[in-house]
Amino acid sequence: MIPTTRRAVLGALGAAALALTCGPAAAAPAAGTDRWQIPVHTQKLANGLTVVISPDPSSPTVGISVVYKVGMRLEPRNRTGFAHLFEHLMFQGTPKAPKGVFDKVITSGGGNNNGSTRPDFTNYIETAPSSSLEAMLWLEADRMTTLDFNPTTLKNQQDVVKEEIRVNVQNQPYGGFMWLDISDLAFDKWENKHDGYGSFVDLENASLDDVRAFHRDFYGPNNAVLSIAGDVTPAQGFALAQKYFGKIPARPTPKPTDFSEGLNTAERRLTQPDKLAQVPAIAAAWKLPERGSRDQAPFAVLGQLLAGGDASRLYQGLVKGRELALNVSSLYGLTGVWEYDGPSLFTVFALYKPTTNADALLAGIDEEVARIVKEGVDDATLKNLKTALLADWYNDMEMFLRRADRLAKLQALWGDANVVNKVPGWIEGVTSADVQRVAATYLTRANRSVIDRKPAAMLAAPAAKAASQP
Repeated sequence: MIPTTRRAVLGALGAAALALTCGPAAAAPAAGTDRWQIPVHTQKLANGLTVVISPDPSSPTVGISVVYKVGMRLEPRNRTGFAHLFEHLMFQGTPKAPKGVFDKVITSGGGNNNGSTRPDFTNYIETAPSSSLEAMLWLEADRMTTLDFNPTTLKNQQDVVKEEIRVNVQNQPYGGFMWLDISDLAFDKWENKHDGYGSFVDLENASLDDVRAFHRDFYGPNNAVLSIAGDVTPAQGFALAQKYFGKIPARPTPKPTDFSEGLNTAERRLTQPDKLAQVPAIAAAWKLPERGSRDQAPFAVLGQLLAGGDASRLYQGLVKGRELALNVSSLYGLTGVWEYDGPSLFTVFALYKPTTNADALLAGIDEEVARIVKEGVDDATLKNLKTALLADWYNDMEMFLRRADRLAKLQALWGDANVVNKVPGWIEGVTSADVQRVAATYLTRANRSVIDRKPAAMLAAPAAKAASQP
């Protein structure tokens, strides 16, 4: 996955506050049910800001998430990486709270904060003792209102993002090819395929006018969701949202382009050299079902079956059984199986032995998929898969910060934060036939895109041998 793009300083007090959000009482199931119902209360302010409150008095802490419905897909053309750059700029101060105030107020109160950019959203998160709730809301409302737009800050953050690209992509073996380059290969439309980290040229060409326009167009309250989870009642949360955000005027939001794409109809292949890699690797990606499709939950189960840890079919089949791969992992685009609103990918990433090749590895994957399509999944395995998915889902809900963030994302992407309570039922309802259907529909060779990433020396040797022959 893409690394979180900004790390706030986290002291001992912040770590303690974060730990407090995981009390046992938070995970208790609702009375009279065998499933934990996450409390979800939603209200829309007159200016269009949607507010989600999830009360839980089990510890005196809160988590906050503000999700803006803009990400890499909606950034301006010829400004690749601009949504990511703008996320950095959101931490550089405002006329009322100069640079450094945001971090100082939150961390000095025992909290921490962060933010990240994804294709369909940008999220800003904080957690702290509940006594700091009003201060955090004031800070979020302040930077929603305006930023300190100045050339020095812009130049500084352009350099920061470029250095991040150098560290995380250019100077790392494999360089994120399993989420950057594979998207460029698999998708057809610019909105889905371009490099969201950004090119140096595009980043350097970003101007103050670009920054002002982006904030004006996409960072208004009507394009955002505020979520608060933890030690706050719905009445308190809605009143505080109105107090701090209610006077921010709504702003027109540009109509998005049509970035929808169907499944691919022919396999796409690419071989790349890697000067830092010691062993070859592949990224094999398939386009996912549309968000909200009846195939989404079955695909979540299928993904767990194929690549969900050491017990998965691909690990047992390729690493243990055939001994072709050194490891196997998977990812869902840059987010997760429930958190996308446009075309996304299920990607399998594996390092493989130099004594084999990508074709053998892909043949092994095809065999495992064909076995699922033919035989389905036995009851015991299906139950274990669902249990693992549900455990992950509920574990995330225990921490107030993650709960607030998930609720905000679900509200922004699905238009319904209560999807948090629907997903477990969708997972539990998946049958073996459902898993067979989605495997046969999506994990086809025609819908597959593959990058074979090889150490540069491996590619150079055959080329040099061919050149030396008469």
